[in-house]
Amino acid sequence: MTVANLRTAAGKDPHDPELRDLIAELRARSDGFRRRWGAHDVRAHGTGVKQVRHPVVGELELSYQSLDLRDAPGLTMTVYTAEPGSLSAERLAMLDIAARPPARAASRAGTPPGRPGRPC
Repeated sequence: MTVANLRTAAGKDPHDPELRDLIAELRARSDGFRRRWGAHDVRAHGTGVKQVRHPVVGELELSYQSLDLRDAPGLTMTVYTAEPGSLSAERLAMLDIAARPPARAASRAGTPPGRPGRPC
């Protein structure tokens, strides 16, 4: 898959000297790369599903869609989403809740937070 992605990148910018040098070096040093490069596979898809292991919430299954940015040639934005109601969606919601700052509690006297002259 990585070699097919590299072939796609090389096709988009065939005159990039750094990319050509990298490909030449990989072909010279790796029989596996040379064989895969010779297959002429390309990989250009914009949607799919990925498995991600997050260090806090664990395994996530996320759908993705890659979008080329019209005003920035060569840049792509990839959006990941979880299926609504899925375990992955629940785990993403846990991350959202964990990222929020704690709410400030009202004082014992019932004064709204931030009101001058009263403790919060």
